[in-house]
Amino acid sequence: MLVWPSITSQIQRSNDESRAPRENNQVRFDSLKAKAAALKREVFALYLAARDPRTPWYAKAFVVCIVAYALSPIDLIPDPIPIIGYLDDLLLLPLGIYLALKMIPPEVLTECRAKAAATRDELPRNWWAGAVIVLLWLVTLTLAGFFVIQIFLGNEKSDARLGY
Repeated sequence: MLVWPSITSQIQRSNDESRAPRENNQVRFDSLKAKAAALKREVFALYLAARDPRTPWYAKAFVVCIVAYALSPIDLIPDPIPIIGYLDDLLLLPLGIYLALKMIPPEVLTECRAKAAATRDELPRNWWAGAVIVLLWLVTLTLAGFFVIQIFLGNEKSDARLGY
């Protein structure tokens, strides 16, 4: 008779343990969503700070580079490469945003963060800037392909006896 209660308590404990990872995953997902929303606000604050006349020119140039890289459809390291593919997204972008935030004067940054938190606006869609970024990537890939072809096929010696 004492065996049955112990079995039911073990079943109950295993059911509780099987639910816990699902709830933990939901908590992690909610935490990631909150961090993503905060990062989005920071990027919008950077955008506003880059348009502020009190921001130094070098900070504006750095913010433009970071935002262009973040919005670029082509990554420095392609995402399909396991582990390393997401390294640029997980390390380079947050590092760039951190450095950009350090370059902007604190009073400008505080004001821009307040504006970013108060508004529901998003970054404007600039198709010309996107086209320029894609064009630059295409030129880079074309030049890289040209040099690879020259390395592998350009070193062949012509043989006059064979007519070429």
